[in-house]
Amino acid sequence: MKLSQFKFNLPKELIAETPAKSRDEARLMVINRKTGKIEHKHFKDVLNYFGDGDCMILNDTKVFPARMYGNKEKTGAKIEVFLLRELNAESRLWDVLVDPARKIRIGNKLYFGDDDTLVAEVIDNTTSRGRTLRFLFDGSYDEFRKTLKDMGETPLPKYIKRAPTEEDKERYQTVYAKNEGAVAAPTAGLHFSRELLKRLELKGVSFANITLHIGLGTFRTVEVEDLTKHKMDSEQVIITDKACSIVNKAREAKKKVCVVGTTTMRAVETSVSTDGYLKPFNGWTNKFIFPPYDFNVANCMVTNFHMPESTLFMMVCAFGGYELMIKAYKEAIKDKYRFYTYGDAMLIL
Repeated sequence: MKLSQFKFNLPKELIAETPAKSRDEARLMVINRKTGKIEHKHFKDVLNYFGDGDCMILNDTKVFPARMYGNKEKTGAKIEVFLLRELNAESRLWDVLVDPARKIRIGNKLYFGDDDTLVAEVIDNTTSRGRTLRFLFDGSYDEFRKTLKDMGETPLPKYIKRAPTEEDKERYQTVYAKNEGAVAAPTAGLHFSRELLKRLELKGVSFANITLHIGLGTFRTVEVEDLTKHKMDSEQVIITDKACSIVNKAREAKKKVCVVGTTTMRAVETSVSTDGYLKPFNGWTNKFIFPPYDFNVANCMVTNFHMPESTLFMMVCAFGGYELMIKAYKEAIKDKYRFYTYGDAMLIL
């Protein structure tokens, strides 16, 4: 398929700037792939579609406060530094994005904090905006990581023009987030409240936690019309024996196996046996899923409403069926569903 087939007009006012009042009160569009039926519910109604023996696969990655602001030596120019990934803990080397990038060259030093608590030196250019920084810090590694956290802010997507609030610290994180390492939230999971998870558990639904540390590459613009030529950035994935056992048990019993989010889907589709069972995995994935694609593990999916021409929308079309998803998105726009990170949700059965 071609990039242009995933284009649609999304009114700006439908892009959510703030979360719903409570997590499970967001709207939920329920789509049945067999019948083509579309229902309009609230997210807490997800409870009515699952029962004893069903399984949900969750991405338990935790977002760290990746956006920092420092000052360039001599000029004092304000520079945004977005932490992407730690390259070497011992040497305190980090892969980052800087903005404005044209001012930042190899050898430059950046100062962070009112009293310059933290200093970083630019040691390499990786892309037009990418740099490798070596942080200079006298304390222990734990003290260094705490300092990074204290100086960082919640990395809300750039389209949200306001400054992050205390509420964002909690709401731009799933209630089951555990393993720190993401620079963006697995947004489908933001709709689950602790109470809803407990009620699902009481109905006999089991939960399998996997980890995919989301990088900014998930949201990178596709710039080629021929989708086979688009390359995804690699992201770290950890799938344990325990998670595999929970998923494969539900699969064997022919129960619902529901992935929560596109990142979770990418993770499970990265490590599958030839007969469709989930396998343990610890490594990296750059898997790009677009139509046509045969899914191996999940038979239903929770996801948000995504942006036009995004890799996330392409995956949803691959899972839900292109024509049906185009129809559903048209209906979502007409009914004023909220899109993107803090937006509403969709359950595809």
